[in-house]
Amino acid sequence: MAESKYLKILNRRHDTHDDIEHSLDELRWVVLSIPCPLELRGWVWKILLRLRNSVSASCYIKLVLRGASAMDTKIRNDTFRTMTTDANFIEHVSEDMLIRVLNAFVWISQQALEQRPTAELTYVQGMNVLAAPFLMVLPEMEAFFAFSTFLWQWCPLYVHPNLKGVHCGLKLVDMCLRVLDPELYGYLLGKGLTANMYAFPSVLTFSACTPPLAEVLRLWDVMLAFGFHLNILYIVAQLQLARDDIIDCPSPMKILRKLPPLKSQAIIQIAVASCKKLPPKLYESLVRHLYDEKVAEDLGVQVAATTNTSRHHHYKK
Repeated sequence: MAESKYLKILNRRHDTHDDIEHSLDELRWVVLSIPCPLELRGWVWKILLRLRNSVSASCYIKLVLRGASAMDTKIRNDTFRTMTTDANFIEHVSEDMLIRVLNAFVWISQQALEQRPTAELTYVQGMNVLAAPFLMVLPEMEAFFAFSTFLWQWCPLYVHPNLKGVHCGLKLVDMCLRVLDPELYGYLLGKGLTANMYAFPSVLTFSACTPPLAEVLRLWDVMLAFGFHLNILYIVAQLQLARDDIIDCPSPMKILRKLPPLKSQAIIQIAVASCKKLPPKLYESLVRHLYDEKVAEDLGVQVAATTNTSRHHHYKK
């Protein structure tokens, strides 16, 4: 049943741009309501990323043949520890695949910088974890282009050298938690705990740092459909799911240091409901903070960065 609902949209013929947009909207709501079948996930992700015309085998081969980039040592310092506790990931994705994809990204980013001096992106902390879901879902070459498109068009401030989007995201975790669960926010603040102290990995990796990977992929299905700003609400949802344990714990950092395993369905339900509860201005800041540096300025996040803007679809009904 789930597969047939997806295939009905994926196999549909389109005659106009409006037809395509209508099908994309329909696909987004199917993704939200029905978990994506494993065998269709790569196809769905490529469509949501609008990847169709940007994949070139010759381009990727040329980038790989250039070998190690200037960031190769830093890349290798991270890749060997990527999702080492997930047997399914280890079985399907080798460290060499991660190294090739990440070095290729550095090379293509360098080319972009030569053509457009404001396009300052290169390898930064956490990219190895961000590449992992794409390699789990897609063949290596397609994973590279999906990963690159994702970074450049969806969350450029998150991978800028100064991680401006990440720092902005941390502030938004606190702001959203204060609105959505003031008691929990007050308890944590009374313990001297802000998101900057416990949520950095989850913000940086769009929750991909928390196992199990199968649940991460489900969370990413919905973020690809409606926007990766939802990750901030995912993190708040994780806190709310663990709120009793957190409040009962004299030292809640023991729990926050390593969040409980993801429960994607519960997290998605809470996050979607939370969208309706946020003040409009805060919600708009949430949507825009991944790519619009003015949000960081408005929120008083003092990290210098530049970026490009991008079109995003987001959930708020």
